[in-house]
Amino acid sequence: MKKRLLSLLVVGTMAASLLAGCANQAPANEETAATTDAADEAESTDAATQETADAPASDATFLIGGIGPLTGAAASYGLSVKQGAEIAINEINAAGGVKGGDTTYSFALQFEDDEATEDKAIQAYNTLMDQNVNAILGTVTSGACLAIIDATAEDGILQITPSGSALDCTKNSNAFRICFTDPLQGVTMADYAVKDLGYKKIAVIYNNADEYSTGIKDAFETQVAANGGEIVASESFVTDDVDFNTQLTTIKGTDAEAIFVPAYYNDATYITKQAKELGMELPFLGSDGWDGILSTVTDPSTIEGAVFLSPFFAEEDSEAVKSFVSAYESAYGSKPDQFAADAYDAVYVFKATIESAASIESADLIAAMPQISIDGLTGEGMTFTPEGEPNKGAKFITIKDNKYTME
Repeated sequence: MKKRLLSLLVVGTMAASLLAGCANQAPANEETAATTDAADEAESTDAATQETADAPASDATFLIGGIGPLTGAAASYGLSVKQGAEIAINEINAAGGVKGGDTTYSFALQFEDDEATEDKAIQAYNTLMDQNVNAILGTVTSGACLAIIDATAEDGILQITPSGSALDCTKNSNAFRICFTDPLQGVTMADYAVKDLGYKKIAVIYNNADEYSTGIKDAFETQVAANGGEIVASESFVTDDVDFNTQLTTIKGTDAEAIFVPAYYNDATYITKQAKELGMELPFLGSDGWDGILSTVTDPSTIEGAVFLSPFFAEEDSEAVKSFVSAYESAYGSKPDQFAADAYDAVYVFKATIESAASIESADLIAAMPQISIDGLTGEGMTFTPEGEPNKGAKFITIKDNKYTME
């Protein structure tokens, strides 16, 4: 029996990780405008969401329940996820739906706003379960995801988070993720920085109040040491900080060869700008939260040569990526980011799972997850472990001449 998660009192224990995951809040001085713009965009895509429910001729509907921020400081991330999912759903429906056993299903999406908060995530989940959704896409941010994972496990419903990167987002057997985990990002970037880029002395600036940032930072520092490198400074800040001169001045006094910032592009925008103002010319390294930074910097020279890790590259020379980018730009008037790509892949994972299980029963779908393989935008031949983790490679994006490039 599906049960509702009733208590809204759990939020206090996880307040520090509200926006942990592959998403965070917008810069303080841009928050109002960003929230308004995202809300307007969300309203404009309501029709697109309805189209996913209109479906082709088929026997039945597979209803995906989406959860993520459509308003608030993190709205841009949730909107990308919603729109990426819509592109995939419309493609699948246009191709005739998905065959599960003897039944052909069309996909539909019901997306609820959680404002990247735990209490709203609980409310959103309850709303979706009342509508008898067949699977959960979400949530987008780790803090909100952690608020509902035990409920989805108790209800036994398949849950795929496109971008919740905290380890515990997949602690239960019904939960899987599309994005990289925080520790995996840290290890991967440490290997690339030391072994490929040749940096032996690296400084770190991280958000001590954010599980996403600290999770990557801890793994990065451990792996740098394991590779024979040295962390010459490890400077922290907290959410909503906009003055990083103290941290940067400390790093300037070291013999650092590069600065690693495992944070989101809003924080990185301030940090790189202030580093240039201090006359620092060190190269920057970033996590996947840097995806989108070209939209926030006013002086592209502050991030020239920066390298960050990402599962998706919109300029990649592949037919699948080109088709997705074209469809996304045509529908929404902007280029898709990794959050949209993660959600797109998640919908195709649902499709592959239904086909493999020949069923839409939750237990059958969950059991089929480790058996499937898809060629996604964020990874070819992507498979999943029984522990809910994706097997796929990372891409390293370099910012050159105000563009994202991949060598």
